[in-house]
Order: sequence, then structure tokens, then C-alpha cells
Amino acid sequence: MSKPIDYDAPRRPAVEVEDDSLEELKARSSAPQSATVDVDEADAAENFELPGADLSGEELTVAVVPMQSDEFRCTRCFLVHHRSQLAARPDGREVCQECS
Repeated sequence: MSKPIDYDAPRRPAVEVEDDSLEELKARSSAPQSATVDVDEADAAENFELPGADLSGEELTVAVVPMQSDEFRCTRCFLVHHRSQLAARPDGREVCQECS
């Protein structure tokens, strides 16, 4: 029966694996391993944007399309849906199937 392979373990040349003694393997397996990831704080800080950052120099362009004749606005979630998503309501309010 073959020995199970730990694919997450760091790879070493086969020559080095054969030279390990039983004591070295036991010592290595009982050594505490850190579960933390080493992250350079400077790199992490550069890519992190604080809430309320000044975006006055940014320009957003979005094409706004008016509501079409085959669409309705849900009175609960206020989203625009296609008429096929309209749920039948006895009070006459237009509600989507997700909110009904």
C-alpha cells in the first residue's frame, strides 16, 4: 500500500526526502505552524480606499433608459421589472413575484 501524499506540503527534491531520518520527520510534524499569511502592510494600504474618500475628480457616465411600456415598478422593492414578473394582487398594487 502506498503512502498518502500531502499535496499542500512544500515540494522538495526526492533525494532530500529519502535522507530524512525518523527523528527529523517527527520533529518537523510536531513543530507549530503559523496559520497567518505574511502580507506587506504597505502594499495592503495602497489598495485600500477609505470610506468618504474624495471622488470629486471622478466622472461617471451612465446611460439612463426610461421605463419601457412592458415594464413596471414594484411598490415594495422599487425595482423596475418586466411585466412577466408582475404578481397578481387583489388590491391593484404592482408587486413583483419576488416581493409577493
